[in-house]
Amino acid sequence: MKTHLFSGTGVALVTPFTTDGEIDFNSLTKVVNHVLTGNVDYLVVMGTTGESVVLSKDEKEAVTEHILKVNDGNCPVVLGIGGNNTSSVVDQIEAQDFFGISGVLSVSPYYNKPSQKGIYSHYQAIANACPVPIILYNVPSRTGSMISPETTLSLAEDFENIVATKEASGNLNAIMEIIRNKPKDFAMISGDDSFALPLMALGAKGVISVIANGFPSKMSNMVRFGLEGDYVSARKIHYELLELIKYIFQDGNPAGIKAVLDHLELAEKFVRLPLVPIRRKTHQKIQELCSKILLAVD
Repeated sequence: MKTHLFSGTGVALVTPFTTDGEIDFNSLTKVVNHVLTGNVDYLVVMGTTGESVVLSKDEKEAVTEHILKVNDGNCPVVLGIGGNNTSSVVDQIEAQDFFGISGVLSVSPYYNKPSQKGIYSHYQAIANACPVPIILYNVPSRTGSMISPETTLSLAEDFENIVATKEASGNLNAIMEIIRNKPKDFAMISGDDSFALPLMALGAKGVISVIANGFPSKMSNMVRFGLEGDYVSARKIHYELLELIKYIFQDGNPAGIKAVLDHLELAEKFVRLPLVPIRRKTHQKIQELCSKILLAVD
């Protein structure tokens, strides 16, 4: 079952909202078509950038179904299913209709701060229940705990349907240890836009990207150049996008990327509490950087 299906550029899709906080399906259609036109390699639904934690069960299902309909089989779709209650995550997986879903992205348990044995056992239960390939998601800045390289490698060796890890730890030593010792058919995926190119130079297979919501062609081209070893071309795009990447996270994700989409007239900037829109100063800087990128000659 292990594949490199999730190589290249995955885009962590936003969930657009209207002024009154309802899901904006018209804008969601625009965003999905925009990233498909930009030649991304796969779509990631119901992740952090999609504000999944503030969506009801019915809303999650409606958003997922809408994205599958608009995508119409053009790209593989990865569905975020994770949490800090292992039995609840397993229940969600067992109840899920996986028609049209190519994989699951599952974040390491947060808040509980489990031991490495607990993290392993959590993913063991998920792997035993899940009928599609699984991408681990290590993001200690959000979860409060780190999936160690040893745990990642053990999971990669022990479970055929655990096929990749999305690494957003920023710990290069840990990432290099995984890349050096992983099974050949297990993929390292960058979880940070700014680290995508450096990690590809080390052996990563691509990125699950936030900035690709707004600039999918740029990010997809950079990743393809990187995977082909054309670092001169890849670096040009990397540095073109780097300052904007910094600013879209300045006041929190996905508020920053929604400001980009607002500037591009694809979706409005609204987020749900406890998130709030970015500061005016940050928004002005994002607008300036977006305009600069749009005017740049490829």
